[in-house]
Amino acid sequence: MKVVRDDRDAVTLLRVEGKIMGGPDADTFKKVIKDLVAEGRNKVILDLNKVSWVNSTGLGILISGHTTIKSNGGGMALIGVNQRIDQIFMVTKLNTIFQAYEDEASALASF
Repeated sequence: MKVVRDDRDAVTLLRVEGKIMGGPDADTFKKVIKDLVAEGRNKVILDLNKVSWVNSTGLGILISGHTTIKSNGGGMALIGVNQRIDQIFMVTKLNTIFQAYEDEASALASF
C-alpha cells in the first residue's frame, strides 16, 4: 500500500494505492494518521480510486484511522470506493460508519 498526502487548506487528501491488507500497511497508515493529528489536521479525505482490495485486517486499519481522526474532533470522508469495496462495506455494515462521496468536491463540501 502506498499513501500520498496532499494538504488542501484545512483538509488533507490521502491518495491510497494498492491493497490494504495489514502488516506493514497498518504501520504506514497509522503513522500518517498520527502525524496528521499531531499537526492538528483532523479533516481527511481518503481517495480509494487506486485500491484494488481490502481484507478484514485492512478494514481494521481504516476503522482505526477513522476512530483516531474522529476522537480528535475531525472527520474522514471516502471517495473512489469501487463496487467490490462498497459491497464489503455493505456486508460488514461499515457503510453506516464511513461516509462515501461521488467526488472530491462533494467530500470537501461535507466539511
